[in-house]
Amino acid sequence: MLTSSNDALKRLAAHEALQFLKPGMVLGVGTGSTVNHFIALIHAHQIAIDAAVSSSNASSELLRSLGIRVIDPNTVEHLPLYVDGADEVDPQCRLIKGGGGALTREKILADLAERFVCIVDEAKCVPVLGGFPLPIEVLALARAQVTRKLEALGAKVRVREGFLSDNGHPIIDAAGLSIDDPVSLEATINQWPGVVSVGLFAARAANLVLVAGKAGVRTLTPERQGDS
Repeated sequence: MLTSSNDALKRLAAHEALQFLKPGMVLGVGTGSTVNHFIALIHAHQIAIDAAVSSSNASSELLRSLGIRVIDPNTVEHLPLYVDGADEVDPQCRLIKGGGGALTREKILADLAERFVCIVDEAKCVPVLGGFPLPIEVLALARAQVTRKLEALGAKVRVREGFLSDNGHPIIDAAGLSIDDPVSLEATINQWPGVVSVGLFAARAANLVLVAGKAGVRTLTPERQGDS
């Protein structure tokens, strides 16, 4: 029952994001179960976007299966809109992402986007980031070195066994961090040798977050939090 309820909320948040789509646009699309609902709704509502740029092989396959053209991000200078989910959202629309392993490509698309709209159910909203283990994509050569640095910060680190990102790299997850300054921590980890990217979206936070709950969908922005 809980899974069914959460799935309905994910679909509700995804449906709310349709309002930002315009016919003929090139759309940035993320990865994950909530985004899968969003992609399906684009098809169901027959919204004639020109093409999509995707953050993962899985999302690209789903888009193509529904007849939506997928193009290389190297062929676009900017995206008017990027829609993606998150594993955690704080009150200033800063995020932890990467539970599905697509964090590096998601960061590339977020950086390309004029507007980043995040779609989540209310369970993803937290006062301080860090309850969800922080994903970090690393070069295999640096896995142990980065692990030691994270452990020095007090994290409990786990390598995702049997998993490589679409880029061919391992991902480690750092649990037990209370991330009260996500911008600073993002900058610090990004400078460590061997780090491909860290799943903190703080320097480039979401422009707005659509949060689906039992009372409907509310909109969070970095400036204010509350019902839109």
